[in-house]
Amino acid sequence: MNDSLVIIPTYKEKENIEKMIRKIFSLEKEFDILIVDDNSPDGTADIVKKLLKEYPDRLFIEERKGKLGLGTAYIHGFKWALKRDYQYIFEMDADFSHNPDDLSKLYDACANQGVDLSIGSRYIKGINVVNWPMGRILMSYFASVYVRVITGMKIQDTTAGFVCYKQKVLKTIHLDKIRFVGYAFQIEMKYTAWKLGFNILEVPIIFTDRTEGESKMSSGIFKEAVWGVISMRLKSIRKIHPPKDQN
Repeated sequence: MNDSLVIIPTYKEKENIEKMIRKIFSLEKEFDILIVDDNSPDGTADIVKKLLKEYPDRLFIEERKGKLGLGTAYIHGFKWALKRDYQYIFEMDADFSHNPDDLSKLYDACANQGVDLSIGSRYIKGINVVNWPMGRILMSYFASVYVRVITGMKIQDTTAGFVCYKQKVLKTIHLDKIRFVGYAFQIEMKYTAWKLGFNILEVPIIFTDRTEGESKMSSGIFKEAVWGVISMRLKSIRKIHPPKDQN
């Protein structure tokens, strides 16, 4: 077993998933991969299962019974990773909007630079987004501005989904109390880690919109983020404590 696990939630990603798996396994730094599939009707899980024999002890799949949301998929993956004692746990999309080559940069930040949580950031050095329409770029950028104003966080890309956590971060956060499932899930995880005092670093990346498969973005996901941030901030007036069984 390697020290690092990349968690990739999937729903209808048959065009991308095999290419993504093979690309990650071709990297110089070795990463294990956990696919968390939400009962994709297009056979995504079947593609992954065919690759299991080719990559024993490095590729894993957890299949869920329905489309239960991004946040719950990651929470499922985090718990799976902690049970197996992975030291570095990554979030990553299946559609190549996150460049697998950047995994090593996120790993280096946590493994060698004393960082607890590294974020693949689209906005830490200008706006580095390719193939998005201007309206979506503005929506995403100003969503992060909005989050910073409401929460006080200094993170530029608060909704980023390309992240590396040190094991201790996920052990300290009350994972069962993370309640958002869409865009706001990414914000809530970062906000909770920030409130707990963990060292966070944004690593510049170039984000490229998917060229194959279907986008999962919806107005409901965006609304959850808008209203969820206010709710989250109000509730955080009560101090966020680590679990009682943590030192």
